[in-house]
Amino acid sequence: MSSVITMEPAAPGRPTPRPGRRSGAGRSAERREAWFLVLPALIPVAIFSVYPLIQGVYLGFTDAEAGLNQTADFIGTDNFTRLIGNEQFISSFRIGLIWAFSVTILQFFAGLGLALLLNLDLRLRWLARTLALVPWAMPPVIVAIMWRMMLNPNYGPINAAMAAVGLPGDINWLGNFATALPAVIIVGVWAGMPQTTITLLAGLQSVDGTLHEAAAVDGASTWQRFIHVTLPSLRPVIVAITSLDFIWNFNSFGLVYVLTAGGPGGKTMLPMLFTYNEAFRYGNFGYAAAMGDVMVVFIVILLLYYLRSRLRREA
Repeated sequence: MSSVITMEPAAPGRPTPRPGRRSGAGRSAERREAWFLVLPALIPVAIFSVYPLIQGVYLGFTDAEAGLNQTADFIGTDNFTRLIGNEQFISSFRIGLIWAFSVTILQFFAGLGLALLLNLDLRLRWLARTLALVPWAMPPVIVAIMWRMMLNPNYGPINAAMAAVGLPGDINWLGNFATALPAVIIVGVWAGMPQTTITLLAGLQSVDGTLHEAAAVDGASTWQRFIHVTLPSLRPVIVAITSLDFIWNFNSFGLVYVLTAGGPGGKTMLPMLFTYNEAFRYGNFGYAAAMGDVMVVFIVILLLYYLRSRLRREA
């Protein structure tokens, strides 16, 4: 016996079902399941990050002050009006921009040079890569204490080394108006360079080697291959790490606080330090929160620029 299988033609106007195509109800169920899976991670973020952020933003529109049984009244934009005429805060913002730009740029060039070196096939390369992570593994407070000892004008090894080669050996690096900010910038570069180096090293290892081989066959020199092959391949990584470095550096607090506490004479007074003093030294919580609101807006603008550039590249 033989069986005959007949196929009925599809009715006119009715789409033929495609394998693997899910109905609207199936997609809706998948979305609900995805939300159930993500929700346990979103709840702590909302409680410990989003809610305090909203509270901090609202606090900037109040006259909250330190003290027991103090009431905070809504005063609108009065705190922000005061900020416009606060020359000290504007000066700290300017110093913060100088600090963030300087540290970020120097971190990038130093990190790129070290990443190129660590990308070479050298002996004990694993040890060099491990040592490059040492500053990243140290807490900022420990880094600041170590550098304060090194920069000490009386017994610091840096002044001793300078005196040994005939240079001035009595420079008060952190207490002099002319050298305090440059010294703090150098410490910031040293402390933050490892993450830039590791990120750029990962980008270098993902560059297609055949591009370098093809460029070498065409007669391109090492410098030309670096300019026309390596840097274009690293562009997404460079934009990402420099944007994040700038945000981290602008928000830095602990390192500079332990090194100079904003001195001498406010020459290293970053916005975070100024806001900290206003809140916990003078007790003006509402006014300090308004300063924080201004910095949040500034950081959000930078984040939007970073995300916009990433979306453009992905598109």
